[in-house]
Amino acid sequence: MPALLVSADPAPLATVPAMPTVDPLGSLLDAFLSLSAEHPELLGFTLGRSGGAGEGGALVRYTWKGPRGGGTGRVKLGLFAGIHGDEPAGGWALLDFAAALLARPELGEGFEFVFYPCCNPTGLVLGTRFNSAGLDLNREFWRGSAQPEVRLLEHELDLQSFDGLIALHADDTSHGLYGYARGRLLAEELLRPALAAASAVLPANHDSVIDGFPAERGLIRDCFCGVLAAPAGQRPQPFDIIFETPALEPLAAQRSAAVLGLQALVATHRRFISYADGL
Repeated sequence: MPALLVSADPAPLATVPAMPTVDPLGSLLDAFLSLSAEHPELLGFTLGRSGGAGEGGALVRYTWKGPRGGGTGRVKLGLFAGIHGDEPAGGWALLDFAAALLARPELGEGFEFVFYPCCNPTGLVLGTRFNSAGLDLNREFWRGSAQPEVRLLEHELDLQSFDGLIALHADDTSHGLYGYARGRLLAEELLRPALAAASAVLPANHDSVIDGFPAERGLIRDCFCGVLAAPAGQRPQPFDIIFETPALEPLAAQRSAAVLGLQALVATHRRFISYADGL
């Protein structure tokens, strides 16, 4: 089994562009397209468009499969960012993470990663939490929503049957990192080292109440209704993590912290798989 490969070295950030001040959606999608052109094993697909005529943007996914591990198959992870349009760091963190995987494929051994770098294209263009219809998409899932972004992503969640879901967010009311671990004990065991690794860049939020929920050293077990999640009927249910960076911190720091958190999460999950295989 490869060693735990987590580092505070910001080198991966040097291989991809800085976040732009104009055309935020086009710049992000172009950066993923350029990375895919350089590495054809990173496969891109356009799911559809969001918003009305003339105001929509492409909602895309990119897939990369790491080297096969010792198990019977790969663990399939869905990584989502930009469900709130005013939280741009997450999409760029996914780009950085993908670039790191492509540079060192051993980081992703035994995993398949499916990246959704911008789940709210119109919100990113407008720079708002909401989409162009004025709705918070992260309260719309599995509630019969008519929003095109939600319908496209619900179809993906049905189709892909992920083993784990990781959503990157940023909170402008928090002074530090925190996260939601939902549904399975495994989520907690993965989130704790992810927060610890990311705290090499940004501090963790250790308040007893965060975002209105009881918290324990940056970990929350409750959540709002209607957030992006697996279908209720999926069996087994995937582990489900929401990773939050403090939005008022520099975007580059949020981006770096999220990458470190993702690397630690994957490395920890690999250790669990190795332990289970040895039983």
